[in-house]
Amino acid sequence: MSLSKSVSRASIVLGVSLLASGAVGYLGVASREPSPPEQHVSYRPIQVNADGYTSSQTCKACHAPQYDAWYGSYHRTMTQVATPDAVRADFDGVRVTEVPGRPMQLERRGSQFWAEFDDPDGAISGLPSARISRQIVMTTGSHHQQVYWYRTDRGRVLGQLPGMYLIAERRWIPRSAAFLAPPIGKTASETGRWNVVCINCHATHGKPELEAMLIAPLEAPAVDTQVAELGIACEACHGPGRAHVQANRDPLRRYGLYLRGTADSTITQPVRLNPKLSSQVCGQCHGISTFFDQQDEQAAHAAGLPYKPGDDLAKTRFVVQPTQNLGAPTMQKLLASDPDYIKRSFWADGMVRVSGREYNGLIDSPCFTDAREETRTLSCFSCHTMHKRPEDPRSVGEWAQTHQVSMGLDGNQACVQCHPTFKTNLTAHTRHRADSEGSSCYNCHMPYTTYGLLKALRSHQISSPTVAASVQTGRPNACNLCHLDKTLAWTADSLERWFATPKVELTGDQATVAASLLWLMTGDAGQRALVAWSMGWRPAQQTSGAGWMGPYLAELLNDRYDAVRSIAYRSLRTLPGFADFPYDFVAPPDQRLAAAVRALKIWQSEPRRDRRADRELLFSSEDYVDMEAVGRLLRQRDNRQILLRE
Repeated sequence: MSLSKSVSRASIVLGVSLLASGAVGYLGVASREPSPPEQHVSYRPIQVNADGYTSSQTCKACHAPQYDAWYGSYHRTMTQVATPDAVRADFDGVRVTEVPGRPMQLERRGSQFWAEFDDPDGAISGLPSARISRQIVMTTGSHHQQVYWYRTDRGRVLGQLPGMYLIAERRWIPRSAAFLAPPIGKTASETGRWNVVCINCHATHGKPELEAMLIAPLEAPAVDTQVAELGIACEACHGPGRAHVQANRDPLRRYGLYLRGTADSTITQPVRLNPKLSSQVCGQCHGISTFFDQQDEQAAHAAGLPYKPGDDLAKTRFVVQPTQNLGAPTMQKLLASDPDYIKRSFWADGMVRVSGREYNGLIDSPCFTDAREETRTLSCFSCHTMHKRPEDPRSVGEWAQTHQVSMGLDGNQACVQCHPTFKTNLTAHTRHRADSEGSSCYNCHMPYTTYGLLKALRSHQISSPTVAASVQTGRPNACNLCHLDKTLAWTADSLERWFATPKVELTGDQATVAASLLWLMTGDAGQRALVAWSMGWRPAQQTSGAGWMGPYLAELLNDRYDAVRSIAYRSLRTLPGFADFPYDFVAPPDQRLAAAVRALKIWQSEPRRDRRADRELLFSSEDYVDMEAVGRLLRQRDNRQILLRE
């Protein structure tokens, strides 16, 4: 049973039990009193120092610089109690129409946040959804999006608002629109999802305590979900800290460790582990895994996942790696119950295609699998640091905003630390100017072929671009994601000439039509999303010219998938004449179609600039798209439903 599937089932059971118990809206009067101590809170998961855990506040006394860096990170704020400091959306009398059903009404009551909305759990019964009012008690996310969890007053079980808040855009969208998923037009219940799913990685040492609920759901026993700490805190990466704190109350012990320069055995220091074990500390959350069997699943629903930093992750759960264990009994059992499991997270060749799962990319990278020495084995810590170093001139905010990449490793230095031959005469290898984007190791070997958070992200599987992989899997290659105006044949010729990369047989369209347009018009929603994002990527615009992109991005404004429309709109706004173009990607279809027509007219009226009449771009002249060719390709579009499980 996969983690994602089993927790979804448990969430449904929680929703059913709530319905059976006749849970109704909590209408108590808001209090302006200070928040009660955790042990007195009964309506949400609470933070408890148990099982050897002691909380980040204890770490602060001796490790203030590390604490300060962590405190400014997005790890800390992944899950928070819903306080005025944590909540990013405006709740002060706001009416939100961007949700299924009737509008959601938001209200601020002193330091509390409330919402009135259609009950998502009503869908379980098949009856019309009742109108409910609930207090928001927890948040998830603080960087790109924020999700709000409300109290159900059925123990510590949480429900999720039907709307999600986009922080940069400062707007609400339907929860379903935040993911690349087929449009469903209604709200699915997410009651209990935090207690079963999010708790595993958005909190430290989560203990769902669901066994009673799963055994007798209709009796509606209380759920007593607890965590060591909300958010990803110190002990999520270093393990339980109580023994460490107690041992180091002895100053002579501390001084002795310092003089000897030896590691402290009472705590796990990830950077002191070998590269494979240290990366597993990250992989416990940034990886795709499943339970070995039902017994493991039941144990996790009771006491949480067993992995502790320093353990061998593969001994505590089944790490899904299609390139290596596709035939394993656990994998075969999983696919028998869920045939599309791999397709939702991986490309056809086993490369991971969704965000937040970088560990799966790492362990399939030759820099990880083929290294003969530990010191030359790629790990997460080869490029990232969990604590900003004192010599790093960046602010904590800038460090966190740049994915906690270590100082100086946001460019080729990250790679030449193990591949020093490329420090000199770089262009002999890249065939691009040394100061160009084409000489960036990241751009060629970690291209933007991963999807998540309504954008494209860098793949974390180190690979070299090949046309063969694009033809066989549909995955865009690094060359054509930058050279958006070129064909696969052009790329194949270049790679053969420069690196003796074997060519593959191409169709007529693959040889004559820009690869980006083929993916955009004939590809699935995931491919369309990646190309739409690349059309807004400045290096690609500078390399390919952007004057020809308008009609194609305009066409995507009426795509069936919310995520594709959102990305296309952001890219469209980077083009001349579209900075203030009004459009709502979750508007009704007729409004979206009208916007697409308006966008095309604006493009036609704009000065030509770098507009071209290239046949590869399907233009019959500088002003006219070859609609016959475009229509022919659109009829070949892969319209199979696709859900990418980021």
